[in-house]
Amino acid sequence: MAAAHGHLPEDDTIPAAFRRAVAGLHSARVRSEVGLETMGAPKRLASFAHALTASVTVDDEELADGRLVLLHEPEGHEEWQGAFRVVTLTRAELEPEMASDPLLPEVAWSWLTGALHARGARFAAPSGTVSHTSSHYFGALSQRPASTQIEIRASWTPLEGPDGVPDTAAHLAAWCDLLCTGAGLPPAPAEQGIVPMPARRDRFTR
Repeated sequence: MAAAHGHLPEDDTIPAAFRRAVAGLHSARVRSEVGLETMGAPKRLASFAHALTASVTVDDEELADGRLVLLHEPEGHEEWQGAFRVVTLTRAELEPEMASDPLLPEVAWSWLTGALHARGARFAAPSGTVSHTSSHYFGALSQRPASTQIEIRASWTPLEGPDGVPDTAAHLAAWCDLLCTGAGLPPAPAEQGIVPMPARRDRFTR
């Protein structure tokens, strides 16, 4: 298992609840295939923000990547229905037959909600989009096989506990489970009940 590394700067203006929420992110234990790093957070989405990037790598090949931003408004936000919001982007390459499945958007969305439920990450007001694009190569690039990428943009409100802080470790772990599902990795024990993506023929099947 791996954990994210990073911390907030010493600043008396940063709310204690946000500090604890960020500390929760960096205490999350995720699969060893997932690499996490801190990145500069967008400054206009909320009063306070903290961002991470993630990638899923197997045998030196990156199979999926994305970013997660934790937002905080100390007085709450009407549209969020809470004081915190998680905003994510997930990208992964798909097998050609998966890309042609008309149910792909619904299945991909279920990867996210299923991962949150499996990790016990309580949430409200989820929203997002699922899109996929195909690339075909010609001329000097004609030897490259066609490829299809799925992109899941999602946000949700992590529900706060009695101390006013959501279990951000569970939310980050669930999002990393989504990345691994998109990458075609077999489900881990905590992910039971999630509809898996078909394994990549050249990597996870015999």
